[in-house]
Amino acid sequence: MRVSIERGPKGKKCVAYAIDWPGLERNGKTVDTACERLDEYRQRYARVATLAGLGQTFTAEPAAEIIEDYPGVGSTDFWGISFAQSPLDLAGIDTETFERRILLLEACWQEFDDIATRVSPELRKGPRGGGRDRDHIVRHLIASELDWTPKIGIRLDYHDVAFPVENRQQFHEEVVAQLRYHYTTATPARLKGGPEWSMPFFIRHLAYHVMDHAWEMEDKDLGEQDSTS
Repeated sequence: MRVSIERGPKGKKCVAYAIDWPGLERNGKTVDTACERLDEYRQRYARVATLAGLGQTFTAEPAAEIIEDYPGVGSTDFWGISFAQSPLDLAGIDTETFERRILLLEACWQEFDDIATRVSPELRKGPRGGGRDRDHIVRHLIASELDWTPKIGIRLDYHDVAFPVENRQQFHEEVVAQLRYHYTTATPARLKGGPEWSMPFFIRHLAYHVMDHAWEMEDKDLGEQDSTS
């Protein structure tokens, strides 16, 4: 499994992420702890790979091999997330790799929706996420994506997107369509006054955010069943 390491500039956090498996990303105070946490989440991510039809390929992946180690930005230290574009991100990807990563991104959204459907509406309180309940997390996910998607020409009314689940799915179909358009036309994805995001970074950043909050809901589930999402 090809792994990239992003190091916070103040040395507070390191982030490890699987280059070929968008959404599989964890952090730690050291490279070793970040990689250990990444390995711990492999079994959970296997559900995403299976949804994408890549379950056997993922299971057969060997142990992590670090092939890239680069400096991050302030958010790397503060949030413990990858927020810097790596040399590999900037190098671009071929069509086959692009379509494979889109497939995995779609599977991440599906896994998020599946988890949101089965976890309790009220979630266990704790430091992570500031005590948000399930619907708050869903709204946060969509609100964040709506902040990012203007980079690829999508501007929608937030309140029309978060609920019900069919609205989220329709929104994500449009995101994928726009990603394909920008990939085939090589049109820059840039917010006014903001930095350009490469296609590999855009996809893995979206996927990481989806899975981090999917696992947050799963970890804080109080065991109730509800299907109103």
